[in-house]
Amino acid sequence: MSVLLLRLAGPMQSWDTQSRFPLRTAGLEPSKSGVIGLMSAALGRRREEPIEDLAALQMGVRVDREGKMESDYHTALNVIKASGAPSKTGEAIVSRRFYLADADFLVGVEGEDLSLLKEIHAALQNPRWSLFLGRKAFPPGEPVHLTDGLQPGKNLHQALTQHLPRPSSFRLILETHEGNVIRIDQPIAPIIERRFAPRRVTIRIIREEELCISRC
Repeated sequence: MSVLLLRLAGPMQSWDTQSRFPLRTAGLEPSKSGVIGLMSAALGRRREEPIEDLAALQMGVRVDREGKMESDYHTALNVIKASGAPSKTGEAIVSRRFYLADADFLVGVEGEDLSLLKEIHAALQNPRWSLFLGRKAFPPGEPVHLTDGLQPGKNLHQALTQHLPRPSSFRLILETHEGNVIRIDQPIAPIIERRFAPRRVTIRIIREEELCISRC
């Protein structure tokens, strides 16, 4: 197994898989579907292209800074309603959109295909299309590409907990078959179709004393 690490940090982020219309929620950490969309953009894959190889990667998130949940009040004209009908001329559609402010995440994807991880790593350094943190209005505040992001021979737990710098304590979310928390963000179709299956994750608070540091 090998791992590729990404830095997802910025003034605003919104990782949502369920809501599409007046109320737009935001998750507390990056969704798997959102990270796959970001990697697809870096690789230059179109929204209708297959993503099975990316979806097969297991994902983990280290929360270096939780961020603060905020919301915006939006109005828009000439949009498609939830019913599928277009709005009337001059009719304003109101929505409330949530996002995380000033959050910072270290994300890892794990797989056996090292060549695929190398391809993604190179693409993140020179992405084909613009990268954004969940919504097109939210660009990264720091480079997503990490020079030391490719971690051959490591698993997600090792790569995420050992990478420096790290906070003295952090929330760790790992995709595992034994996980007791469900996330509905496993893509089962090309991105354009927005169809997701459940996946299991384990969530833990990791403290510095649990990690093997220089005094161990």
